[in-house]
This record gives sequence, structure tokens and C-alpha cells, in this order.
Amino acid sequence: MATYTLPELPYDYAALEPVINPQIIELHHDKHHAAYVKGANDTLEQLEEARDKEAWGAINGLEKNLAFHLSGHILHSIYWHNMTGDGGGEPLEKDGVGELADAIAESFGSFAKFKSQLTKASATTQGSGWGVLAYEPVSGRLIVEQIYDHQGNVGQGSVPILVFDAWEHAFYLQYKNQKVDFIEAMWKVVNWQDVAKRYASAKQRAHNLLLAP
Repeated sequence: MATYTLPELPYDYAALEPVINPQIIELHHDKHHAAYVKGANDTLEQLEEARDKEAWGAINGLEKNLAFHLSGHILHSIYWHNMTGDGGGEPLEKDGVGELADAIAESFGSFAKFKSQLTKASATTQGSGWGVLAYEPVSGRLIVEQIYDHQGNVGQGSVPILVFDAWEHAFYLQYKNQKVDFIEAMWKVVNWQDVAKRYASAKQRAHNLLLAP
């Protein structure tokens, strides 16, 4: 039995129009995300075979492949739930996400400053990558991270709570080569309820990071 499985979308293909058209959602989820799930499972099988045979000639490539595919699976699984057709705007106390709003203001100075940083981090990722809002457990603050491919500039132990996919397959059919336009449009579908739940959960698990015995 496969270790990882492709999660179902929490909405239909057309739910995020006009920000993301149905064709992109279908291809992105059913083909690209599915490929990362298959890649992670295939790599686990290859590592099992390597252990059984004590054949470690390909270990560096296998470990890199596992990190690549597994990170792709995890980031996409967050990505789908980070979006909703009824989303957008900014987190506000009246919407029940005041704790997240306060954390953003404390960590970045204001929502506008946070939005500017995450937009720039996402839009300027070299090649394929992601912009990420993450909870950093050592300081208890929120930070913006820039991920190349599915790995990259991340703080160890940080927990992603909002992810912007800046790979071309996420937008090219609709936005062509205008990555910045896609990232700007993404703010119209952010599901702040989901982000707030992830923030609360990350804070509760912060003690799991053992810095010293």
C-alpha cells in the first residue's frame, strides 16, 4: 500500500474563477500534484530496495528525490486549502481571525508590509518555487520564506501556514509569463480561516522543537 495518497480538492475545478481557471486547477491537481505523490512513493520503494541489498551507490540522488517529491506533496496539500472562492481581503478580528491578524502586525509591522514582502518573495523566486508564510517556533514569530523548487531558504522547524505556488504550471496557461500578475491575483482567494487554523496549530506544537537536551 502506498504511503502517500493524492488528497481530494476541497472544491470543484471552477471554484476559484476568475483568479484561476478550471483547466489549470485540473491539470495542477490531477497531473502535477499526483506526480509528486507517485514520486515520493516510488522513491520510498527504491530506498527500501537499497536497504535490502545494501546498495548505496544512488543514496544521494534518492534522498534528494524524496525531499523534492515529499515537499511538493506537502506544499500542494496546504496550497489547495489555503484558497477559497469566498476568500481574499485581509484577516480581521470580526471574521474570527484576530489572533492571526495581530501576529502578522507584530511580526511585519502591518498587513500591508507583510503583503508586500510575501508578494515580492513569491514573484522573485528564481526559476520554479514558492513564497511561504511560516510560523518560526524559536522566536514565536511569523516569517516569510522563499522556496526554490520544493526546497530552499527555509528555517529548520518552521511550519508553513500560507503558501503561494510560483511554479509556471500554476499560472502559465492563464497568465502567460506574468508571474507578478498571478501573485497579485492570489490575494483575492486566500482562505484566512484556514491560515488561522494552521497558525493556531503550529503554535500549539512549538514545544516539539528540542533545541537542547
